[in-house]
Amino acid sequence: MKEYRELGFKLTPQRIAILDYLKNNTEHPSAEDVYRSVLKKYPTISFATVYSTLETIRKKGGLLELTIDPAKKRFDPDTSPHHHLMCTKCKRIVDINGVFDLQISADKQEGFELTGNHVEFYGICPVCKNKAL
Repeated sequence: MKEYRELGFKLTPQRIAILDYLKNNTEHPSAEDVYRSVLKKYPTISFATVYSTLETIRKKGGLLELTIDPAKKRFDPDTSPHHHLMCTKCKRIVDINGVFDLQISADKQEGFELTGNHVEFYGICPVCKNKAL
């Protein structure tokens, strides 16, 4: 509960349920995924409440917004530097930890001061690969 208070917003039971769902979640859920899960415990919760709570957590630095899946926005509670790999068939996303030494020559940086990177990998997961056989 203490780590939730550090986010600096009112902790309603619905918000706590959303935070509990996200805690240690490695599935990279969409707002719809979070909504469906929390709805089981709080049948009167609205999608707007879930979405606005996710956006508030993201703005406060407690959640990353992923754009790897063009079909829907996904969220990642792991805010440490890491990369992602997505199955192009089932859309499952997994974390890739590690440093990739990517260099951009000064003439291509267009005056930017580089502060980090995020690499997205795409492929076919073992489950989808086995289904195709």
